Amino acid sequence: MIDHNPAGPEPIGESAAEVPVAPSPASENAVIELDGLTVRFGKATILDRLEARLSGRAIGLLGPNGAGKTTLLHTLLGFHDARSGTARVLGHDVRRERRAVRREIGYMPERESFVAGMSGVRFVQMMAELSGLPAAEALERAHQSLFYVGLGEARYRNIETYSFGMKQLVKFAQAIVHGPRVLLLDEPTNGLDPPARSRMLRLIREVRDSGRAHILLSSHLLRDVEECCEEVLILRDGRISAHSDLAAERRTHHKFLVLELRGDGEASFIEALTELGAECAEAPGRRWKMVLPEGVGVADLYRLASERSLQIRRLDYKRDSLEEIFLQAMGA
Repeated sequence: MIDHNPAGPEPIGESAAEVPVAPSPASENAVIELDGLTVRFGKATILDRLEARLSGRAIGLLGPNGAGKTTLLHTLLGFHDARSGTARVLGHDVRRERRAVRREIGYMPERESFVAGMSGVRFVQMMAELSGLPAAEALERAHQSLFYVGLGEARYRNIETYSFGMKQLVKFAQAIVHGPRVLLLDEPTNGLDPPARSRMLRLIREVRDSGRAHILLSSHLLRDVEECCEEVLILRDGRISAHSDLAAERRTHHKFLVLELRGDGEASFIEALTELGAECAEAPGRRWKMVLPEGVGVADLYRLASERSLQIRRLDYKRDSLEEIFLQAMGA
């Protein structure tokens, strides 16, 4: 039996039931390890020698269609066999310890996978029983999960009568009902309208912030990952194109600037900045993109420009973004 943790996020809906997600292991341990993982379908290589150690509380899995995101999730679940290499979830090998892996995981699939004629509470109860909970506890957890996601009033209705957004919430409820320590979410906001998307992202952030489960969020929406995740793994053509600690990126002191200049001292100005350690690249329209090193600030830019009778007509000041990381990973 998985004990409930009394601390955690406020539930959504009218019930005061807790989200039934068990405490997770120490954050310094890897949640998911990819060790030369290779998966092939026939002669086609879908995942090619993936090597990574993922330890974030919420990990974003990004990539274009066909990059291998869903295949990676299915391999972690044991649906696909690795041709070579392996993966581990909380230290359990997905090739040799499939039952142990599945006990730790809650999975929200992208596609609908309901049973016709079932009410919401019966379906979630069934999924809890399939995860190993006794019937009475599974029913109790099903009620709690549905109240938590905001479907308490609709839990006795057949799922066929639910809207698309409600069906997504049922999928989330069955993913958390048995108290997993790792949640695999495959495109949880795909097709949702803005209010439903906001509710889903709120649920994901609440589980993340509760400290009860690690999350692997697969999405093609950069904004969803940026809002929820602290680590990102980007796949391209079945290979890892980038692996970034977003939390560290957000804490970085490197500043990315775009300047628009007017005057005749432009070359001297750029030369002086380069000597100070700035990285400069020319852009159209007499603009320059640059990264300032530690110890060099905006005041230094205006001082150097003034010494050369050069005007800074415009200055945009920003941090690196997930969009830029993703575009670099895609080779754009």
